[in-house]
Amino acid sequence: MKIGVLASQGAFVEHISILHRLGAEAMPVRLPQELAGLDGLIIPGGESTSINRLMRDYQLTSEIRDLAQNGLPIFGTCAGMILLAERVSDSYPEPLGVMSITVRRNAFGRQKDSFETELSIAVLGEEPFPGVFIRAPVIEKANSQVEILAKLDDATRVAARQGKLLASAFHPELTDDLRFHQYFLDIVAGNK
Repeated sequence: MKIGVLASQGAFVEHISILHRLGAEAMPVRLPQELAGLDGLIIPGGESTSINRLMRDYQLTSEIRDLAQNGLPIFGTCAGMILLAERVSDSYPEPLGVMSITVRRNAFGRQKDSFETELSIAVLGEEPFPGVFIRAPVIEKANSQVEILAKLDDATRVAARQGKLLASAFHPELTDDLRFHQYFLDIVAGNK
């Protein structure tokens, strides 16, 4: 199984490390030709406007959009969730528009407002998942095709799945818990 991790900016090294720990072949993706032959793609957390600009500059935007529309499993974390969305409530950056969600950037405030909390995520089992939220977005709207996987105690939606697309407002790559990445690999393998 070959998983690409968009390496324009952000926490791509951490994703690659976790994928290796799970036995997957993982490689950084910076150019369109590096998308060829992938079984899945991760768009990491980072700065969504910078990642968006670099995707455009390196002609990755339309390629990734086409792959998503043709069924390539894609996992977006934090900024990656913003970029997968159909709409961003403050209109910038322009997302890929492949997942039927509307997200709001920096929903919890600035960097100093970052936090960690335990999340109940049924698809990962009964043990709580450590949610690391850094200038995180939230899902404001989702259509009926979207399965909400995790909410905060106040019902704020922070993880979702639509077909082979997976998104989280938090950073599973910054924890030692491999379950969210394993869940994505199971989607890629057709087991979930």
